[in-house]
Amino acid sequence: MENNKIAVGLDIGTTKIVAMIGRKNEYNKIEVVGIGKAKSLGVKRGVVSNITQTIQSIQQAVDEAESVSGQTIKEVVVGIAGQHIRSLHHSDYITRNNADEVIDQLDIENLVNQVHKLVMLPGEEIIHVLPQEFKVDSQADIKEPIGMYGGRLEANFHVVVGQVSSIRNIGRCVKSADLGLSDVTLEPLASASAVLSLEEKEAGVALIDIGGGTTDLAIFKDGIIRHTAVIPFGGNVITDDIKEGCSIIEKQAELLKIKFGSAWPGENKETEIVSIPGLRGREPKEITLKNLSKIIHARVQEIIEQVYLEIKNYGHETAKGKLIAGIVLTGGGAQLKHLRQLVEYITGMDARIGFPNEHLAGDSDDVLSSPSFATAVGLLMEGLAKETKQEEPEEEGIDQVVENIASQDEVEQAQEEKPKKVKNKKPFFEKFIEGLKDFLDNAE
Repeated sequence: MENNKIAVGLDIGTTKIVAMIGRKNEYNKIEVVGIGKAKSLGVKRGVVSNITQTIQSIQQAVDEAESVSGQTIKEVVVGIAGQHIRSLHHSDYITRNNADEVIDQLDIENLVNQVHKLVMLPGEEIIHVLPQEFKVDSQADIKEPIGMYGGRLEANFHVVVGQVSSIRNIGRCVKSADLGLSDVTLEPLASASAVLSLEEKEAGVALIDIGGGTTDLAIFKDGIIRHTAVIPFGGNVITDDIKEGCSIIEKQAELLKIKFGSAWPGENKETEIVSIPGLRGREPKEITLKNLSKIIHARVQEIIEQVYLEIKNYGHETAKGKLIAGIVLTGGGAQLKHLRQLVEYITGMDARIGFPNEHLAGDSDDVLSSPSFATAVGLLMEGLAKETKQEEPEEEGIDQVVENIASQDEVEQAQEEKPKKVKNKKPFFEKFIEGLKDFLDNAE
């Protein structure tokens, strides 16, 4: 059991930084061997705003995880979110030199690399290129083109874009905390792998991850990611509103929200009152729970309406884009009382709270299956999947992109058919991470 590879997920959030160490057990479930948490002081709305404080928080979380687990952390998988993330749709095609040969891995790589040449706004970088469906010659809606004949290969892509400086700043913080960067991934995608089932992704589902500084959205349909968005509001703005509305300090506002907060104002009677100690020698404040839930309700409604606008933009109201599995809510903000009912009321879609316990070993601590750890569990899963892949050398030539569009069997079959054509070529995103590492090394 000890020789099992460990991996580490590092979730750099606006309210907390979590380092989670884990490994796969014999049942292929994730056994978390250590977890460390630190208050995040240098991050605003998912973007690093104070490098020194962020480095200290990362070190604190990592030290705690190391002392709990007895393991030494060398490399981490980091998530990126933040208000600078945006996504767009793009279609591109390549004309193949030899239409008499079947389409293989290399053709898909060429097509994906072509999308990476898209001209972005200054200071932006493509983070993920995710194929939606392919078209070979005039045959449309092809899920897996490998092994087919055709002269022209075309695909629709979901392209996720972010600011280079924000991504580099995160890399810089990780490196300055004496850690290696084994992978960078989009946080909504990490949360999705932790809390969504394959059936939900197939039927169509919107994952809403309500964090402290941002609310992330990832929409899946037919098993493929269709839309991502980051909305620059989260649980912190609710706390700020309570602080302003009730004239109390932030710590008290946060406690009120967690203990007594509800997203549904009809729930509380006028007579329910909470007394809050005044500051140094001042009279205590009395706050009615009805008032509190009115403040929370107004802000939560605003966040949900913004997310719902994104779901509509994706095309939820069209017959083809209908999300049968509705909405899954996760992240720390999903723990707010009656949030599910409010979401169902505003969107008219079914909703459930997403707990990241499906992939965790049965004897895991209950704390870990809290929605606020969904991203950390997802990042850890990503790291473990990468470890597994590295152990199997024959899979090294398979591009990351194909993992998104093909089942492993089909990929292996395609490799057996044409072993000569699959070069040991690194996926673009790995090159991007290596480029980021080089940049950080030279920036010393």
